[in-house]
Amino acid sequence: MRRIFTHKNLLTALGIGVLMLGFTEVKAQSSTSHSPYSQYGLGQMREDLLPQTRAMGGISSGVRYQGGLPILNMANPASYSALNRTILDAGLYGNFTQLAKSGSTGKTADFAFSHFAFGFSLNKQNGPKVGGVSFGLMPYSDVGYNVKSARQIDNIPYQTSLVGEGGINKAYVGYGVSPFAGFSIGANAGFLFGNLFDKAMIQFPYEAGMYNTSETITQQIRGATFDYGAQYFKALGNKVNFTIGYSGSLNNTVNSKTTSLVTLTQTDATDPDGEQVAIDTSSFEPLSNRNLNLPLKHSVGFTLSKGINWSIGADFKYADWSKYHTEMGEPPLGKNIGIAVGGQFKPDATSLKYLNLVDYRLGFRYNKTHISVDNHRISDMAITVGMGFPLPETNFGRTFSNVNVSAEFGQQGTMNNNLVRERYININLGFTINDAWFQRRSYD
Repeated sequence: MRRIFTHKNLLTALGIGVLMLGFTEVKAQSSTSHSPYSQYGLGQMREDLLPQTRAMGGISSGVRYQGGLPILNMANPASYSALNRTILDAGLYGNFTQLAKSGSTGKTADFAFSHFAFGFSLNKQNGPKVGGVSFGLMPYSDVGYNVKSARQIDNIPYQTSLVGEGGINKAYVGYGVSPFAGFSIGANAGFLFGNLFDKAMIQFPYEAGMYNTSETITQQIRGATFDYGAQYFKALGNKVNFTIGYSGSLNNTVNSKTTSLVTLTQTDATDPDGEQVAIDTSSFEPLSNRNLNLPLKHSVGFTLSKGINWSIGADFKYADWSKYHTEMGEPPLGKNIGIAVGGQFKPDATSLKYLNLVDYRLGFRYNKTHISVDNHRISDMAITVGMGFPLPETNFGRTFSNVNVSAEFGQQGTMNNNLVRERYININLGFTINDAWFQRRSYD
């Protein structure tokens, strides 16, 4: 039988795909969020999850194995101690959003590179168990909103716009170890970096012969984070395993440098979208240099699994944003409380039919978010589904790979109380390579 992929082919295809998607993102948008609620705090938060666990409602605290194999689970670094192979995981992200308020609706879509993560074991054959390491890059949050209003002065129509763009990325390195049988601990050290832009614009039609004004408030975010976790795991017999886990983060502090740029622009008469052409800079000044308190987070969860056949689990998540320093006039942030449940199953691992070898995943999550608008807490809920497609083994069975797909069908907010209802579909596509790198081969 002809091999469909080798690990080199897969890496090449992934690299080309990432470059193409990255170019598409630069040309289209600087943010993958299209939510009016992303204007609060640091924007829409993106958890440290891969498609494999997003498809199961986002459970992570008690996830150590999936399909009978160790999984790269950055959300709980205690899981790194289970690594027995080298894992490379990278992927793409897509978002489709419908916004509705008072009978009016709008639709948006975007695609971007989502994550790159690498993990490997430090253990040697017949040697002491010294744990595993992981490092990578992924989104931490993103901002994307656009609010427009048509107005008129002295019979001259004009438009005001409030636009948010940008995002924050997270680079991390982590270590996990099992100090004694059945128990493991771990930690991630991360660095956050990125820019958030809030633009306020006044635009007149070209024939009015008037200059337009644009003010851009830029927040430059930089700072270190520290996350940690622990897991207890036990075999219950008949190939059934139980894992309970805890993960959390300190109320880390990051630096925010805020500047203001005011420019005069003019509408381009030749552009059908009314593109603005900069004419002059009116002012540029620093506004503040302050520290932001990130939330203290806690997550507790468990998984129950039977070998490669099935697994189920649940998480309870809590994050306290009440000490986050909001801007003047913004409502204070509160506490984010959520639950997640999910699982996966493989119909028959010994079957010759490909569809019986696929991992099928399903989950649900619900969050009472930390955002309040006009004294109304915003809720976020989603049903999640996904599949893991195995690729043919190569390198005499030493290398095996998967393509993982997940979809989140969710709703944030409501049309009640003059709020905005956001219905979305988040698609995550991931490529996972498992290989026996860094292991010395023996020959007879």
